[in-house]
Amino acid sequence: MTILVTGAKGQLGREMVLALQADGEAVIAIGREEVDFSRPDQVVQAIAGYGAEQVINCGAYTQVDKAEEEAGLAFTINRDAARAVAEGVRLSGGRLLHVSTDFIFGGEQSTPYREDDAANPLSVYGRSKLEGERVVLEVLPEALIVRTAWVYGAHGHNFVKTILRLAGERRELKVVDDQLGTPSWTGDIVSAMRALIKADASGVYQFTNEGVASWYDFAEEIVAGARQAGFPVVAETVRPIPTTEFPLPAMRPAYSVMSKVKIRGVLGYPIPHWRASLKKMLNTL
Repeated sequence: MTILVTGAKGQLGREMVLALQADGEAVIAIGREEVDFSRPDQVVQAIAGYGAEQVINCGAYTQVDKAEEEAGLAFTINRDAARAVAEGVRLSGGRLLHVSTDFIFGGEQSTPYREDDAANPLSVYGRSKLEGERVVLEVLPEALIVRTAWVYGAHGHNFVKTILRLAGERRELKVVDDQLGTPSWTGDIVSAMRALIKADASGVYQFTNEGVASWYDFAEEIVAGARQAGFPVVAETVRPIPTTEFPLPAMRPAYSVMSKVKIRGVLGYPIPHWRASLKKMLNTL
């Protein structure tokens, strides 16, 4: 099977490409140089032209705060280009897995969000990704949507790498403790997505690692794990602060834990806890 991965230089796309190549799959890895998602008019024929049997769309505008001032570009990439990818897949007769996010939810709940719970995005990024989901399913009702959250991995920029850098520079780190979610390692996300593809799944699924954490909890574990793994750590304290002390342009959901009941029925193996997966990631670095 020929598998096309968009966003192949991003943290999730890169992890997917490496995993597929390690298993000897025929992989076509594309980024902005090959197909520019800011030009959706060019995307349909480009995707169709590759003729891949499976397309995994990891391409997205992911700069959450910058999206507040670049709303047009965020919607062009996350909605219009997503539609164009789906149209290209429809033309070529392949299958599509499209990656989405917990940011489609508003954070009002105190129990894990299910796939069919009402969406209420608080940011431009969240709204653009929600519309991306909707247009993909309009074009390809049999498409597979996988929502994930708090993504980190060995490739690209992410929270873990930021904390590792700051922990090597500062004695005290201040991290918000009133936003709850689940850190999710790209290695585990890729495994789950591949299991869904193998099962020929369609519709909306959600995957994160197990457990719940605040950004403060996550940062504390990163610093402790980094120290244990032998990283140069000078940080002595991680101090919890409220979101009000660290204002950002884009609003974040206070609670974005997602239910994994649906995907557990497909995977057939226990989902790793986020602390265990973080340790694996730190060891690979």
